[in-house]
Amino acid sequence: MNTRGVVLFILVSLAFTPILSAEEWAYLDNYYLRIGVDKSRGACIGYFAPKGSQENLLDHFDTGRFIQQSYYGDPDDSKWVDKPWVYNPVQGGSYQNQPSKVTEFRSNDKTLFAKITPRNWAGGQLLDEVTMTETISLEDYFAKIEFQMNYAGNKTHKPRQQELPAVFVHAEYDTLVTYTGNSPWTGEELHRRKPSFPNESVTMNENWVAYVNQDDIGIGLYVPGIEKATCYRYQEANSACSYVAPIKEFALTPGLQHQYTVYLTCGSIEQIRLRFKVLHASSVDSASK
Repeated sequence: MNTRGVVLFILVSLAFTPILSAEEWAYLDNYYLRIGVDKSRGACIGYFAPKGSQENLLDHFDTGRFIQQSYYGDPDDSKWVDKPWVYNPVQGGSYQNQPSKVTEFRSNDKTLFAKITPRNWAGGQLLDEVTMTETISLEDYFAKIEFQMNYAGNKTHKPRQQELPAVFVHAEYDTLVTYTGNSPWTGEELHRRKPSFPNESVTMNENWVAYVNQDDIGIGLYVPGIEKATCYRYQEANSACSYVAPIKEFALTPGLQHQYTVYLTCGSIEQIRLRFKVLHASSVDSASK
């Protein structure tokens, strides 16, 4: 689901893009934000915007886009079109747009919860040995997403770089912004770039990264403890997107349970950075008590 073979992925996706209906989406709102998931495609997060805005920040072109969980293991004789691929549980579904299976979904005015049996990205089969969950809540200017993956398979895979999570936004949000210096949370100058293709690596020494448009407005995500990310922009006219994924290396091993928390916000880059600074400070204060 990352750039390894992404050109093939996008070409094939054009033939498999499903038609969506409004009933397949579920939303959560507060005074500041709206977030939505597509229940027909693994309950992946495909809508995020300021409350009242008509402009969705997220790209949900096919099952490989969205904000979603994705993990990597060893080569498994599967092929992404004609490219050999690896064991790759993906929350949204396969590269042929076969959706993953949502086995449980609950919502109220405070939270959205989903349990998912993912598909193998290239192989296409449902992976019963993998269970993914997500719990989404809104807290003022933040969406808090708690992801979890349980691996009950028998195989011990080699360590791989894992996407925590994979994030796709619309192509007009083309400038990636983060802090790469050695004095985090001191207000030093931010690093900006327009990623090219294929993947580029970037450090995020304040544990957050953002994509913004020409007006410096966009979306940011904060993943506590994660200091590296991979990113690219794909610029083909009909399927352009901007991608980023905070990454951490670990192996899929029998009995593995991996969980992590992501915070999303949107606004100007100044607002994004300040909110994450306050969030970071509050978590440090809580940990010290």
